[in-house]
Amino acid sequence: MGFVEPHQHIDALVGDGELLAGAAERASLQAAVPTCPGWQVRDLLRHLGYVHRWARAHVAGAAKDMVDGRPEREILTSGPDDAALACWFRQGHAALVETLRSADPGLSCWTFLDAPSPLAFWARRQAHETAIHRADAERAAGSPTPFAPEFAADGIDELIMGFAPRRRRRTLPVAGRALQVRATDTGHEWLVTLGPEAVAVRRGRSPGDCMVAGGASDLYLLLWNRIDAAGSGAHISGDAEVLRLWQTGMRVRWQ
Repeated sequence: MGFVEPHQHIDALVGDGELLAGAAERASLQAAVPTCPGWQVRDLLRHLGYVHRWARAHVAGAAKDMVDGRPEREILTSGPDDAALACWFRQGHAALVETLRSADPGLSCWTFLDAPSPLAFWARRQAHETAIHRADAERAAGSPTPFAPEFAADGIDELIMGFAPRRRRRTLPVAGRALQVRATDTGHEWLVTLGPEAVAVRRGRSPGDCMVAGGASDLYLLLWNRIDAAGSGAHISGDAEVLRLWQTGMRVRWQ
């Protein structure tokens, strides 16, 4: 880590939550979310509103074990009606922000990715959860606002160094293939090796079978499968099939 500090993550959580709510209002609750097939804006608000409350429960209650979450199908078919949905989302977002801001830096609670502290983990995770879904909402309303390069690089780092190694199912039927990622505006680089049974990751410059390079904001959306390679402005060299394997195999979903 070290890209963005916890207080900056919380500030980003504030800004992206507000942008998301505004985009939802512009788009209407019935609008389709192109980057989340099958979802309408109302589904996005229900999902994220629930996730904010779920995350807050770990911090507010200093939960030592994971707080059980409801299945996605229940989340999307419960909660307030449309008239109250935007207000409900804003209330959950504000409560999460307040809880993170007032939390003891020495807080001990359950987490699921490595981090300097539980508070740093939850601030970072909810900042990027909200940021990606803000882009979803803005796509439903028009086009997404670019992300600050350092924040976007931090989101790429969380995805590659945190989520990618958790992929335990079979990734490739052949020997490992490596994807090199280079954020040209921040200078950060990563290498992801997609193997037959696991994913290996590292920071820094290393040769790969495919290299994708571009601005951190574009790479952030590309690697989170929010834009395709053609629309990202990224430069791709080498074996583009490796990037396709990432895009089809790397999906972060609510469980």
